[in-house]
Amino acid sequence: MLPYTANTLKAELNSRGWRLTPQRETILHVFQNLPHGNHLSADELHHVLSQRGETISLSTIYRSVKLMARMGILRELELAEGHKHYELNRPQHHHHHMVCVQCNKTVEFKNDSILKQSLKQVDRDGLQLIDCQLTVTTICPEAIRMGWPSELPSNWSCTRAISETAAEE
Repeated sequence: MLPYTANTLKAELNSRGWRLTPQRETILHVFQNLPHGNHLSADELHHVLSQRGETISLSTIYRSVKLMARMGILRELELAEGHKHYELNRPQHHHHHMVCVQCNKTVEFKNDSILKQSLKQVDRDGLQLIDCQLTVTTICPEAIRMGWPSELPSNWSCTRAISETAAEE
C-alpha cells in the first residue's frame, strides 16, 4: 500500500461510492503530519482541530476515522486507555505496541517475523493484508515495585507516564 495523498484518498473513496469531503481531507492531513510514534484518539483529534480553528464535529471525526481505518488508511489501535487511537498506516514503518495497563505508556517495537507469519497465513487463505499489529499488554516495573495490583494506591500515578508526557510537551 502506498502512502495516501488527498488525490489517492479521493480516488479510493470515489471507487467505493464515497466522496472526499473537506473534513476527511483535513483529518488525513493531521495524520500525515503527526510526529512519528504519536497516536490520536477521536477526542484528541477533535481537540487538535479545534485548536487550529477547524469546526469539525466529534461525530464526523468518529465516522471519518472509522471509515479511514476500514479502508486501511489509518491503523486503529486498542491501547490500554479504554478507547481507540489512530495513526497513519505506513507499511514501510511496520510496528507493534507494548502498553502498560497501569500508566498507559506505549512503546513501539518492530518484529519482522510477526509480519512474515501474517503474510504467509494471508497468502495461504487467499486474502490481502491491510494491516498487521500486535499489542502486548504489560505492567511497568514501577507499578510492580509499588505493589501492583493489590497494594497499588488508587490515586497512584506512574512517574514514567508523567515524565513521558512532560518530555512530549
